[in-house]
Amino acid sequence: MINKKKVAFYTLGCKLNFAETSTIARSFEEDGYTRVDFEDPADIYVINTCSVTENADKQFKQIVRKALKTNPKAFLAAVGCYAQLKPEELASVDGVDLVLGAKEKFNITQYIDDLTKNNEGIVHSCEIAETDFYVGSYSIGDRTRAFLKVQDGCDYKCTYCTIPMARGISRSDTIENILANAKKISDKGIKEIVLTGVNIGDYGKGEFGNKKHEHTFLELVQALDKVEGIERLRISSIEPNLIKDETIDFIAQSKAFVPHFHIPLQSGSNDILKKMKRRYLRELYVSRVAKIREVMPDACIGVDVIVGFPGETDEHFLETYHFLNELDISYLHVFTYSERDNTEAVLMDGVVPDAVRAKRSKMLRGLSAKKRNAFYESQLGKEKTVLFESDNKQGYIHGFTENYVKVKAPWDPALVNTLHKVRLTKIDADGMVRFEFIPA
Repeated sequence: MINKKKVAFYTLGCKLNFAETSTIARSFEEDGYTRVDFEDPADIYVINTCSVTENADKQFKQIVRKALKTNPKAFLAAVGCYAQLKPEELASVDGVDLVLGAKEKFNITQYIDDLTKNNEGIVHSCEIAETDFYVGSYSIGDRTRAFLKVQDGCDYKCTYCTIPMARGISRSDTIENILANAKKISDKGIKEIVLTGVNIGDYGKGEFGNKKHEHTFLELVQALDKVEGIERLRISSIEPNLIKDETIDFIAQSKAFVPHFHIPLQSGSNDILKKMKRRYLRELYVSRVAKIREVMPDACIGVDVIVGFPGETDEHFLETYHFLNELDISYLHVFTYSERDNTEAVLMDGVVPDAVRAKRSKMLRGLSAKKRNAFYESQLGKEKTVLFESDNKQGYIHGFTENYVKVKAPWDPALVNTLHKVRLTKIDADGMVRFEFIPA
């Protein structure tokens, strides 16, 4: 047995990765390790990787160099999606000692016999078909809010996506375990829980190791709404074809769920949606936005969109731009298409030049800023509840309303992790909203 030492973590990618990093970190702490910040000297650095974009791959090498600059003798382990997809590639990066795949990452402490650096990285990675198990995860102690994993994997075959190859089939946690984890989070005094997964609207599939749905996403939402002590529940991202009218109606009158939806679109062109093998057309997306606006007029609606997909002509892009411009949404997350090995899209004709991808991305980011500002303007004068964050950023404290308006005020440590009724008053030059407190 080795002497227990210091361990640090770095997470690339999505909220699901943050939840899993936190769970992996707790396994180290339970084994006697001391967790430190990634910027601090540590004996072990664990990097949780992402495979969604090319940029995440490049970022990994930068993070490895950063860790080794802090402690050249540190033991480096890589886990996560990129580690599952391309373990040998990660193992070949200078300084990497251990690479663990999707099945092995939750047992990482069992793979560390000593902290002797290896001449080359050692790989332990299962075939993705073996990832038919489920490990519940949640983040705690990192933020004002916690990320609670409810589902993993995906059975969709989108032509640009590597996630099914990195995370396996769609499978779900049991409602009982999710409720127990939600209670643990609540007991720590955390005010907000964000539900996360790969395809959370598919919740219930694989809940007890079989392919059929034992429960639905609506049943999960209804059960979580009854957990005592949770002030806010937020849905991270849900496919448009899986967010049903009944779920929207329930959230509209829910005790804890907030009026904030993040719904991937990816393209406003039906031609491109078909090439992507998405499971809806733009008409369905319009109906989802309309339904939300009908029962929650102040809801915040975020949209994922990909630019530069193979075959996306100027006409296709303008179709997307005008579609989004006319849609009553609140902001965009814009992704520039990047080629991923072993996907259908990488073999498609009509490759869009990088300069054109960049131009289209810039146009949509500008549209996003316009949409966000218009949404914030629509909320001025209204009474909302703000949950304040824990960071002092250049003398200001920030927070979010239930419908995801970002606010700022002069730093006051007494406000950290507290909820307050406010009236939104004006938008600052930095795009954040000022407010006045409403007396209790």
